Amino acid sequence: MADENLFGYVKGAEPLPKGAREFYINITQRNDKGTGEYNAHDYGAEFEYGATDKLALAVEVKGMGIDTSGIVIDGYLPGPNKYSMKFAGIEASLKYNFMSAARDDFGVSLFTALNYLVVDPHSGQDKTEWALEEKLLLQKYFLDGQLIWVGNVHFEATRALRYAIDDLPPEFDWPTEPEMELEIGAGTGLSYRFAPNWFVGAELLYVQENETEVGLERWSLQGGPNIHYGGEKWWATLTWFPQIQGGGETYPGQPDDDLHLVEKTKYETRLKFGINF
Repeated sequence: MADENLFGYVKGAEPLPKGAREFYINITQRNDKGTGEYNAHDYGAEFEYGATDKLALAVEVKGMGIDTSGIVIDGYLPGPNKYSMKFAGIEASLKYNFMSAARDDFGVSLFTALNYLVVDPHSGQDKTEWALEEKLLLQKYFLDGQLIWVGNVHFEATRALRYAIDDLPPEFDWPTEPEMELEIGAGTGLSYRFAPNWFVGAELLYVQENETEVGLERWSLQGGPNIHYGGEKWWATLTWFPQIQGGGETYPGQPDDDLHLVEKTKYETRLKFGINF
């Protein structure tokens, strides 16, 4: 069960053992900004390798599709956009384990990732973005592994550059100067094995982002249930992850002022599928 993804968003602390290899496919649907039509899909294909019993290395190729109309948000969504999927970026990551949840009674790992993106995840427009993420991973087994708790704390620094767009609405703000963003967050999850190979759980994730010109740009709290199946050679996890509450920037006429709907959406659903070989 080492590094088997019991959750859709929060990460466990156990790494792949030495010599083990795993291939993942991730599909995330993000939809509903409270007005107009907004539906985006994020795709990921990841290969992970256990370099040692404490260190796992991974690389992920990312894609994105979007279908949005009837909504324009100054500085974020310049207008309708639609395509099924295109290359969005690449991520290289490592997970180093300091303490094992199975061997040392409490798991502690450090996850480091470097992201390079060429597509803006909100508008689907072309964008160059570099991001460095550091994440502290905690994990604890209860009831001889029948109940599993994980906790995450993360920090991410991003440098982004958007490009000029022709025929924007009059006086539309679309900054093309480099931007720096700092994101911090924390997440937690519980998963319970209710039958052989089957787990049911829930997870929560809080994220806030600070941007160079506006300070605190957004915050959001998301949470929801998940179900996981883990076989001998493959596993799958399905998570429903609606936004519970959020704040920060809003768009004119936003109907839900207790949610952040400029960069986030009301609902997310994530499917993860992994094969061990």
